[in-house]
Amino acid sequence: MDYQRLLQGILDIGEAMLMSGAENFRIDDSLYRICKSYGFVKYDVFVIPSNIQITVETPDGEILTQIRHIESTDTNFDRLDYLNNLCRYVCQNKPDDKELREKYLEVMRRPQQKPYTKYFAAVMGGTGFAVFFGCNFADAIVAVIVSLMIVIVGGWLSRREENLMIYNLILSFLSEVIIIESVRMGLGSHPERIMIGIVMLLISGLGTTNGIRELLQRDFISGTINIMNSMLGAAGIAFGTALAMIMLKGVSAEGFILNHSIPIQLISCTIACIGFAFWFKIRGRQVWYSGVGAFFTWAIYAGVYAIRPSNFIATLLGAVFVGFFAFIMSRVNRAPSTIFLTASVFPLIPGPNLYYMMYGITSNDKAMAISETMVLFETCLAIAFGFLIVDVASRTIMRAMKREYHIGKHS
Repeated sequence: MDYQRLLQGILDIGEAMLMSGAENFRIDDSLYRICKSYGFVKYDVFVIPSNIQITVETPDGEILTQIRHIESTDTNFDRLDYLNNLCRYVCQNKPDDKELREKYLEVMRRPQQKPYTKYFAAVMGGTGFAVFFGCNFADAIVAVIVSLMIVIVGGWLSRREENLMIYNLILSFLSEVIIIESVRMGLGSHPERIMIGIVMLLISGLGTTNGIRELLQRDFISGTINIMNSMLGAAGIAFGTALAMIMLKGVSAEGFILNHSIPIQLISCTIACIGFAFWFKIRGRQVWYSGVGAFFTWAIYAGVYAIRPSNFIATLLGAVFVGFFAFIMSRVNRAPSTIFLTASVFPLIPGPNLYYMMYGITSNDKAMAISETMVLFETCLAIAFGFLIVDVASRTIMRAMKREYHIGKHS
């Protein structure tokens, strides 16, 4: 067996998983399982959001090392699902390097999502959350227009600008200009609420949550990188929005409120999260599972908060539900849990707090910046703790069933 080519094929799978939105621990686990299945004497895997390294010792005593640098990533959960299945196939069948390459190319050549799906996804996600955050019908029309603009301009811009801060700055600037001018012309009346719904398409509150989660698991490098990437994206949104407000003058932050109707909250966040499932390129019935997960996640949050008005406790219990929901769905569908977790948890993501924190910094409103920072990290910690509770419980369940959950170099 050509171990150099084989190692190259293993790295190809790891790189594709990372570029498709897989968590670091998932890539670690998958690559360790593959290396173990091929009978390498020793194997070490190192993964961070921009780099993958593998060193193995072959049965012949040869030591091989390959490194892959990752410049940019996207979210393609359909591809991740098939890559996960490929990892399972490789572990069971141990194909040679040529067959491994063929199977890998089969996954990478799968038909892409239909172009028009991105438009529906953006409208459902942006407009759904705009209504969730208290927008009326006229505001929703503006949200539809701006969501479509983000897809059109964002698609063009993504091929020319890789800096997340600049990318978000340009799109948020154009979004705020359209929103402000639309309201001044009488179409819509809550520009800030519209914008908060729209920025959910750009903001990476989940990156902050996953960053804290990784820090708590002692993955300090990946955790710090994810948090800094989220802050960079939020800074771009805040700078772009502030620039539009300064240029157009007379605009200030009005704050957002959740829609007063709980049924409308549930319906709008469910529609929005189904939109985000399409946005993350999820396909088939898994899209609808994401909507079901989002519905019950927010129902739990709203119910707990009504009984005891604590954002931390309500978010924690909502996150625990999402974690168990994703764990169960991943076993039922034999798919990565992140597919069901990411879209379902969006109602809990502190996107507005991240936005207002950066807005407070850029507008020199220290009270707003400090207050929103506190709520932001309280929410992120609650989500991270909720996921950790599920992780511990899941490992306990899998051990009781005498099945491996996550493995490492000593497994």
